[in-house]
Amino acid sequence: MGEVMEDHDDFLKLSLSIVSRGCGEDGRPKKRTRRERGNDAGTMAPGKGDPLDGSEGKIFKLLQMREEMLKTESKPRQASAEDGKGLHLIHLLLVTATAVDENNMAASLDNLTELYQTVSLTGDSVQRVVAYFADGLAARLLTRKSPFYEMITKKPMSEEEFAAFTDLYKVSPYYQFAHFTANQAILEAFEREEDQNLNSLHVIDFDVSHGFQWPSLIQSLSEKATSNNRISLRITGFGRSAAELHDTESRLVSFVNGFRNIVFEFQGLIRGSKLINVRKKKQETVSVNLVFHLNTLNNYPKISETLKMIQSINPSVVTLVEQEGSRNPRSFLSRFMESLQYFAAMFDSLDDCLPPESGDRLRIEKNHLGKEIKTMLNCEKDVDGGGGNRGCPKYERMETWKGRMESHGFSAAKMSSKALIQAKLLLKIRAHYRPIQFEGENGGFRVIERDDGRALSLCWQDRSLITASAWHCVR
Repeated sequence: MGEVMEDHDDFLKLSLSIVSRGCGEDGRPKKRTRRERGNDAGTMAPGKGDPLDGSEGKIFKLLQMREEMLKTESKPRQASAEDGKGLHLIHLLLVTATAVDENNMAASLDNLTELYQTVSLTGDSVQRVVAYFADGLAARLLTRKSPFYEMITKKPMSEEEFAAFTDLYKVSPYYQFAHFTANQAILEAFEREEDQNLNSLHVIDFDVSHGFQWPSLIQSLSEKATSNNRISLRITGFGRSAAELHDTESRLVSFVNGFRNIVFEFQGLIRGSKLINVRKKKQETVSVNLVFHLNTLNNYPKISETLKMIQSINPSVVTLVEQEGSRNPRSFLSRFMESLQYFAAMFDSLDDCLPPESGDRLRIEKNHLGKEIKTMLNCEKDVDGGGGNRGCPKYERMETWKGRMESHGFSAAKMSSKALIQAKLLLKIRAHYRPIQFEGENGGFRVIERDDGRALSLCWQDRSLITASAWHCVR
């Protein structure tokens, strides 16, 4: 619970800061201007320039309730789903979101205070997910300059974020489904061109991240190769920073060293860099990997520009995997509802992967899923505080991505039976506490075919989480 104590210490420092700013040299309270009171609270009337009067006390009380919620070890867990408590929590959260959207400060603070009295980071999945949504709503009431905003939305360190991602990768089929399904399509494209590609495969990965997708492909290629007939794999990967790309390259090179029949080359590029050296070498098979990438481009012109560039490369296959949902920035309430349904399914699915008291689960929820929730609810607050929607990922439904791909000269390929069998096998391996379900049944993880077999979706119960598809250029 060291992370909880860190939040507690931050809260105490901020509390002392408020007390010290409110007293004169003699220790007695001093009068403050209306602007100073608003700056302490960090709240502004939306659409106006003047701070709201009388909100500091309520915000301080709200943060006290949040502090008590963070003291998870002293708060007994009670299942919110019993006796309709879960429905009450969801209802109260939706009422709060409406109040926040309508700029009703008094109702927002009162409702959030009640939420913090009820939720728990170590409770059931409903209490846990509502706790992070409450944080996201509380942050919307504050300006970026408020120290309370920083406390609530404090992002995990890169090491903590990486550890949470790794933990989720190990225990849940979520990311493995995305990577294995995309890799199967890439492998099949390579096999179709074996007569002319001279055993050479070039993957252009628009978001290589930590490189976790590629060991399974390397292993599959090694099973096809021999010591006398080695396969050449070249990966051009875009990453967030030079340090991340260096770590990813080191991780992949270390893994490939265990396969003598694979010749490996990695080229790291910072996101936004121009593609270089993309010409086919020795008639190599070229694959473009778009796993969790297009949604990060934020606006349609950038998506269109990227798809046009990919079309000009004329790859043998384009693999596309995206989160399933319509969380666009047009309406806060619609984005809130869609996000709540999505992340409620994600938190619930963790019941199938880890016990409630698991430290790994708490880290996944705080440093991965919780971070995404708070970012989603406050994405229009860009870095310079000027507003706009530049920070909002464009999560869309499969049908929307299909329309965009087709309008840019791509045609969906039918997903192979191997891909479907592999996905179902993955779910069977990753099953823990609940039985695996397949099409037509409502319970646990399941995989379904969509668009006449041209897409595969990983679902939790009746909620599609991510959808994978493969695309060819229309010649």
